[in-house]
Amino acid sequence: MAFNSSSAAPLHPYYPLGVEIVGYMANEWNTFELVSMFAAGCAVIFSITYAVLMKSRPNASNSDVLIMMWFVLCGCIHLFFEGYFAYNFRRMGGMQDLFGQLWKEYALSDSRYLTQDAFVLCMETVTAAFWGPLSFVTAYLIAVDHPLRYSLQLIVSLGQFYGDVLYYATSLFDHYILDVAYTRPEAAYYWGYFVLMNFFWIAVPGYLMYQSVDASVRAFRAVNDASKLLQKAQQMGYYKKKA
Repeated sequence: MAFNSSSAAPLHPYYPLGVEIVGYMANEWNTFELVSMFAAGCAVIFSITYAVLMKSRPNASNSDVLIMMWFVLCGCIHLFFEGYFAYNFRRMGGMQDLFGQLWKEYALSDSRYLTQDAFVLCMETVTAAFWGPLSFVTAYLIAVDHPLRYSLQLIVSLGQFYGDVLYYATSLFDHYILDVAYTRPEAAYYWGYFVLMNFFWIAVPGYLMYQSVDASVRAFRAVNDASKLLQKAQQMGYYKKKA
């Protein structure tokens, strides 16, 4: 176990106790400050997104407004925040800028983010490289009311949903099968950070996948109905000519 030889105190607060974190430095900002800055950043993103959408589609439905805000937020988090982690994964323990301290705060619920875990790195890299840019593209398609929006919305949401399911599954497998816990024992870290913050990427993509499939079904049904009506009209015209 990694202990300070002079005081026998752990060198860091992460679980499992004694796990090695290269170059670890304690955060300079406290939890309230970090969470407040993260919330303020989200508020700025939502405000700018709303202003842009009202210019491009002033008559957009409330549903489309919320969905576009969701995808812009996803794009920012995936590309910049998670991309930051993928780029700096070898030195996360010592990062002291805002994103670095935010990751160290979140890592109290999942220390894999500070230990160069292979799954977390690969999952976050894929998310940053693919779902980040595609989230922005999806938001743009919603802003211009492009019909392709439902197809891309389905692809991105499925990728987010699948990645989050694997994220939960690997951690829970280690916890219940291998008896290795990455989360501190305080309930706030497990239920607040690990469960709640990640559950958004289960619930919202799940709904958006349903919406996309429903829109596709309705579109194909309308095409099929129109085709049947056209065929019937053509047959009736043929019979009239014969008569």
